[in-house]
Amino acid sequence: MKINTIVSRYLFKEMLSPFAINTLFFTFLFLMAKILFVTNLVVNYNMSLSKIGLMFLYIIPNFLVFVIPMSVMMAILLTFLRFSSDNEIIALKTGGISIYGLLPPVLIFCFIGCILTFLISVYAMPWGRLSIEKLTMEIAQTNFEIGLKERTFNDNFKNIMLYVNKINLKDDELLDVFVEDHRSEDMASTIIAPRGILFFEKDKLSFRLRLFDGVINQVSSKKKSVNSIGFDTYDINLDLKNAFSEIEKKGQRIDEKKLFFNELIDYIDNFKIKNSKYYNALFELHKKFSVPFACFVLGILSVALGTQLKSATRSFGLGLGLIFFLLYYLILSIGYALGESRFYPPFVGMWVPNILIGGIGIYLFIRTANERPVNFFAVIDLFERIKLHFIKEK
Repeated sequence: MKINTIVSRYLFKEMLSPFAINTLFFTFLFLMAKILFVTNLVVNYNMSLSKIGLMFLYIIPNFLVFVIPMSVMMAILLTFLRFSSDNEIIALKTGGISIYGLLPPVLIFCFIGCILTFLISVYAMPWGRLSIEKLTMEIAQTNFEIGLKERTFNDNFKNIMLYVNKINLKDDELLDVFVEDHRSEDMASTIIAPRGILFFEKDKLSFRLRLFDGVINQVSSKKKSVNSIGFDTYDINLDLKNAFSEIEKKGQRIDEKKLFFNELIDYIDNFKIKNSKYYNALFELHKKFSVPFACFVLGILSVALGTQLKSATRSFGLGLGLIFFLLYYLILSIGYALGESRFYPPFVGMWVPNILIGGIGIYLFIRTANERPVNFFAVIDLFERIKLHFIKEK
């Protein structure tokens, strides 16, 4: 296979612009899905613009893991669609350059996308998730009094329901406080007090709610007893670790997505019993390799689609490309769901999408190189006929 450096550079440059546009566009779409989460923090905790910017920055890596392979696919597809519609593919073939000769710049482009996706998956995504957790905790520490709403049940704290009738922000007082405490397995406590003060203890990363002149009603299901106790002062510790993070008592993170690569390897090696957490960690490990490799799979498929859809509009080509990407993501999700039930080993669930979509891509590419195109429009016409047939029967 002879490589033409001029054509390769030209093709590579043509893919850069649509890649940048698609990356920005899809990132924006994914961020819009998180707008309600950020809006809740702004409304409830009075989050500043700088913290909003940081929150979006920390969220972006979670999306880029899928946005980059999607953008690589769309960039290659759009480039080859333009080449086909402008008859540049025919001109290159006339000049002695086959479809195989156009692969080197495509593979280099896919390799760069693969490396970027892998680095984001291994380093940026855990960093972003941990940073979101830390920032959320900081917001809660500094603005939790604002987060409390009058005449609203607050269940941010584990096993504790807090209700405040009125909040005096000037004196930091809570008036007519109701607390339902289920932290004890054997006893449920209901606490009512006319006045309370909430203050933060930095050393313990927790809030302390101090209530005055109230009553504690205790119900024990085990002893089948009911007690009522009056108090002058009563303190309740509200632990932020239970409210805003997923940290175990020993300090080990239980979310595999928050573990860096070396930590994930150590986490897997330390398992003596192969339980659900072990398999979830294995899924996450294989996912860090399989999703970046999808850049090659989707890239080869895009070359075949872009070359064959000569007479198609760009909207049709983009729609078909999105269908294949959604198919990839659907198979990946199904593989993850079935793998959690231990239906098959984790590597099967994470690599089957690449094998299936990659097989389709290679098949279409070989047919394209051998001048045996697939008539996609015939498939669409078939679906339209089936649709009309069912409509007539109704």
